[in-house]
Amino acid sequence: MSNRVVITGIGAITPIGTGKDAFWEALLAGKSGIGKISRFDATEFTAKIAGEVKDFEPENYIDKKEAKRMDRYAQFAVAATKIAIADAGLELEKENCERIGTFVGTGIGGIETMHEQYKKLFDKGPSRISPFFIPMMIANMAAGQVSITFGLKGPSSCVVTACATGTNSIGDAYRVIQRGDADAMVAGGTEASISPAAVAGFCSMKALCTDRNDEPERASRPFDKDRSGFVMGEGSGIVILESLEHAEKRGAHIYAEIAGYGSNSDAYHITATAPGGVMAAKCMQLAIKDAGMKPEDIDYINAHGTSTHLNDECETMAVKTVFGEHAKNIAMSSIKSMTGHLLGAAGGIECIATVLAVQDDMMPPTINYETPDEGLDLDYVPNKARAKTVRAAISNSFGFGGHNACLLLKKFVK
Repeated sequence: MSNRVVITGIGAITPIGTGKDAFWEALLAGKSGIGKISRFDATEFTAKIAGEVKDFEPENYIDKKEAKRMDRYAQFAVAATKIAIADAGLELEKENCERIGTFVGTGIGGIETMHEQYKKLFDKGPSRISPFFIPMMIANMAAGQVSITFGLKGPSSCVVTACATGTNSIGDAYRVIQRGDADAMVAGGTEASISPAAVAGFCSMKALCTDRNDEPERASRPFDKDRSGFVMGEGSGIVILESLEHAEKRGAHIYAEIAGYGSNSDAYHITATAPGGVMAAKCMQLAIKDAGMKPEDIDYINAHGTSTHLNDECETMAVKTVFGEHAKNIAMSSIKSMTGHLLGAAGGIECIATVLAVQDDMMPPTINYETPDEGLDLDYVPNKARAKTVRAAISNSFGFGGHNACLLLKKFVK
């Protein structure tokens, strides 16, 4: 018999707020975190806007000396984990830390460090490269730094599945606890790729919104007819997962239960979603089947909802495939309209939004929804948050390379 798995702690560092309360309040208020890029001079870039994390001081969470040896993406992960552990009331000195693991992924890793060190290489030569270049840049180091910082000696891994990373990390951690290999897991995603090389690369792909640089708060508009590309964001979303037995034994507050997880691949194209969202649909079906539930049991979907033409169309078609007539009764919103697209961290913060929707019976809106598009005719919770009983919800993530991941979260009932 597999263990039941619950979420007991939340750590969010996002463009709209740090910590559970600030993040959730901003979401429900429909606050946009998109603005002009300040981390570098974007004058020559076609996309000049992003969802930057404001006022982040790593020394508030990490020893100053250690922080200097971490790329920003790893700093985010350690800080979000510290927030999540405190939120869970998890007293690590009283725990068997060989039974607590770390699954923290990233889509890109330390690209800021890579950019800085390549500049040194080209300007000053190889002798000026930092000895910390490699351990700051490599993608697994967020998981490694979290494990080291908090002394977590259980299973440790770094998932890298592009925009599905955070969701895969949480889903894979769920499986570890289910089968009894850990009592608790730190899981989620982190990203800090608002750097010249990354932004230029996405601009070259024609993936970013470039026509609303003068009105950044209105740029990310999932499911709207006038959507024109995604807006890059940064941050980290970390959750504490525990076996129900472990959580109840220590009297933890339980936000929600993870009831199902689906993961598969389009096996179609490096960046484009498979036509009709056929494998995305099957991924949602896998999560529903894993939970032993029916499509009619789902009240809310936290959409991948990137604000690109192809993704939003295919995700809408996938939902119609899975839910049939019930699709018109389901509310589905995209918080990327407010946060931008956090790439490898997106699934982490979107899981948190879904957990809080289930707990509080409140659904965050899709802001900037003004003009319906032909065929995109579902309930996207336009512009204002909505109170509604949310018995169970799905959080979707679909990444470059065809990676699909879906989490099913439900109200905890003992």
